[in-house]
Amino acid sequence: MELPDAGLLPSPLEGIKVMDCSQILAGPYCSMLLADMGADVVKIEKPGGGDDTRRMGPPFLEGESAAFLAMNRNKRSVVLNFKDPDGVAAMRRMLVDADVIIENYRAGVMGRLGLDYDAVRELNPGIIYCSISGFGRTGPYAERAGFDLIAQGMSGVMSFTGIPGSPPVKVGVPMADLNAGLYSAYGILSAYIHRLKSGEGQYLEVSIMEAALAYTVWESASYFATGNVPPPLGSAHRLSAPYQALRTADGHITIGAPNQSNWERLCQAMNRDDLLEDERYADNAGRLMNRASLEKDLEETFGTRSTNEWCEVLDAAGVPAGPIYDMEQVWADEQVQARDMDVALEHPLVGMTRNIGLAAKLYGSPGKIHSPAPLMGQHTREVLNESGFSDAEIKELIASGAAETA
Repeated sequence: MELPDAGLLPSPLEGIKVMDCSQILAGPYCSMLLADMGADVVKIEKPGGGDDTRRMGPPFLEGESAAFLAMNRNKRSVVLNFKDPDGVAAMRRMLVDADVIIENYRAGVMGRLGLDYDAVRELNPGIIYCSISGFGRTGPYAERAGFDLIAQGMSGVMSFTGIPGSPPVKVGVPMADLNAGLYSAYGILSAYIHRLKSGEGQYLEVSIMEAALAYTVWESASYFATGNVPPPLGSAHRLSAPYQALRTADGHITIGAPNQSNWERLCQAMNRDDLLEDERYADNAGRLMNRASLEKDLEETFGTRSTNEWCEVLDAAGVPAGPIYDMEQVWADEQVQARDMDVALEHPLVGMTRNIGLAAKLYGSPGKIHSPAPLMGQHTREVLNESGFSDAEIKELIASGAAETA
């Protein structure tokens, strides 16, 4: 089956209007996922710089940061000043026909502005209102600010990431923020399906800490079952062996042989029948108990050939294995290129930019990456016009500082 031509098919979320009042990562990642699937995402930015990600680098490209470009494709930008009552009034007017609003302000801010859920649902009973915060809108930490690093620490993730004996190590990507964005999109779409069935909108919230905690599946299960605190294991798996990176003649290779049939194929491909006969490695429980000696025995053989050579041998034997790429190698990989994961877009200031493609590939109603991240305030006039503002009203909002345009 060939990948579909997205230009010839409808996107699944076409017709859904999302007002995105969030910034930096979790919220914008959520709204980007929705925009990629066809939602009309209107990014509401503050005057004097907009989303803080616009100033995060390196590098800076003609005034646009690579971080902002990565998170905000397929969106339209409107600049409103929420410190001006007219800016808030304009936002309320735009929410009347919106389907979704996303916000990640500190607790209480939207309420003081008259933009909290209770106020918005009076304007629009069907609204789906998504709040993203560090720790959730209830509980003793509701007033605390939260960031990805803090969430990784307090969720336990940093306690079992890294090599035994090393200082605390965070996951190399902002997994708490990104997972909060994913859970927000999941919650919004679930709420939208509920609205299709019942006609009811609703409030939902996602916390960055809980989004990280939700990923501790094996570690929490192990702790619940045994009461033992899981330690860091480097690249090894907590429940299966061998399932880790092992040293080769010129680097490392990742090996996935967690079940008995894969283990047997691995030993046969390595010409190590002696390992099959070793009672210490007779089953997964034994291999886990003797992981240190198993790693030594395997690396004794893997050290005789290069990573690429071993990948060919193991692929032929049906044993899951792969190299460890840096980013240059990732984007040169033929599989990545064949799957439309490297998408070029022309930006009006920066020129040609590269974007990560869609991980969820729908074959009947695929998503599309069609436009680069917007200039700040690029669509202020356009969106206000669509919400019923006259040219004179828009001119007045801009003159007073309640709104800005590019």
